[in-house]
Amino acid sequence: MDDLSPLRDSGNRPFWQEKTLAEMTPSEWESLCDGCGRCCLNKLEDWDTGEIAWTHVACRLLDGDTCRCKDYPNRQATVPDCIGLTLAEVNSITWLPPTCAYRLIRDGEDLYWWHHLLSGDPETVHAAGISVRGRTISEEGMETDDLEEHLADWPGEDPGAGVR
Repeated sequence: MDDLSPLRDSGNRPFWQEKTLAEMTPSEWESLCDGCGRCCLNKLEDWDTGEIAWTHVACRLLDGDTCRCKDYPNRQATVPDCIGLTLAEVNSITWLPPTCAYRLIRDGEDLYWWHHLLSGDPETVHAAGISVRGRTISEEGMETDDLEEHLADWPGEDPGAGVR
């Protein structure tokens, strides 16, 4: 990741408060990921209603300890249905977690206190209980039909609602 110093513009406001997602540099865009790992969980969609059901089953490339992809540069070649978060995807995906920085900024909201860009520590997302650390199983070797046996409510919730 490129150096993001200074994080603030000349008016002393952080870049994510000054720029739209479309205006961000690649390094600013990448820095928005809080490392929660929620987007790497398998989800089931009801074809009739569009409702999303979350599971606690993680992509085979998700490192359960770091909540980071084990092969980020090649993830879409290894996992063809991996969705790269582009501006178009952020604007169309309905299942981004309510704590996701991309979603928050898209919707004109600010980041939570535990986001590493505010706290200065990538561990605060885990300490705050936002991440999937220690709460997942791998999809490796699992049949798609078995996902229904692993539903979870917490990934779509906002455990920090009202606390910024």
